[in-house]
Amino acid sequence: RAALFALELFFDSIGQRLPVMLSFTITDQSGRTLSGQTVEAYWNSVSNIDLVSVGINCALGPQEMRSHIDELSRLAPINVSAHPNAGMPNPLLPTGFPETPESFAPQLREWAKNGWLNIVGGCCGTTPDHIRKIAESVKDCEPRRLAKPDPWLRLSGMDALTVRPDANFVNVGERTNVTGSPRFAKLIKNDQYEEALAVARQQVENGAQIIDVNMDESMLDSEEALTRFLNLIASEPDISRVPIMIDSSKWSVIEAGLKCIQGKGIVNSISLKEGEELFLQQARTIRRYGAAVVVMAFDETGQADTTDRRVEICTRSYKLLTE
Repeated sequence: RAALFALELFFDSIGQRLPVMLSFTITDQSGRTLSGQTVEAYWNSVSNIDLVSVGINCALGPQEMRSHIDELSRLAPINVSAHPNAGMPNPLLPTGFPETPESFAPQLREWAKNGWLNIVGGCCGTTPDHIRKIAESVKDCEPRRLAKPDPWLRLSGMDALTVRPDANFVNVGERTNVTGSPRFAKLIKNDQYEEALAVARQQVENGAQIIDVNMDESMLDSEEALTRFLNLIASEPDISRVPIMIDSSKWSVIEAGLKCIQGKGIVNSISLKEGEELFLQQARTIRRYGAAVVVMAFDETGQADTTDRRVEICTRSYKLLTE
């Protein structure tokens, strides 16, 4: 995420875009990245960037990587790449890896014939002979046709959350909010951050699909408090599996929070209160960080107080963001 953000800044500075291929590693049989994300959660986290391809490389051999490439090929509306190792490392073998060019290539041919691949190669343990065999085995295969996922709200912590049209209520836990929960506020003010984590954990255990975190309190350094708490959440898998909603009336606090979350979270909120230019600038930055956003029915003349005003402001906001 940090590398992608840096690339976007670099492209702005040179006034042009260069093609970006993105690849990630599923570290073991659990089907998660080193930081704990599933394939779908990872894709939701990076799908905001204009990429040439997304793929999986390293750590696993073709047998172990197979199901993850299958899943990614069904999710991504861009090219998919695969670079497996030559099997799982085995120091007792002369080459250190079990898959020979002759055993390796047919497995990747099957992936290509299944319509899972646009780009294919090899990672650790593969040799020029492996690559040559792959090229021979897939030369008559059709490239994968890009997936066409439904345009639903797709969020993630370590796990993915998709909000479909037929979904029931999505529960946003707001107890981790210093302005709404006296108990949580007291814990944070008393520097009892570990105890405050229990509030977040309880919400997830009780069914909250999203956790709202707000540190807007005059007695707090809101940026420092939010950063510290979100970093603690990141080390707790039973909490960080759900998406985070960063809740603040201060833009600097929102941006501090966006730097801490690995998944696709939600910013709560932006509005037209200070005009179109700032509204669009903030929206672009939020998208660059890979988050979704709550848009308030608020414009330069104040908060909407009638149905007509709500419709007017929300329609204007929607058109600005999408057109």
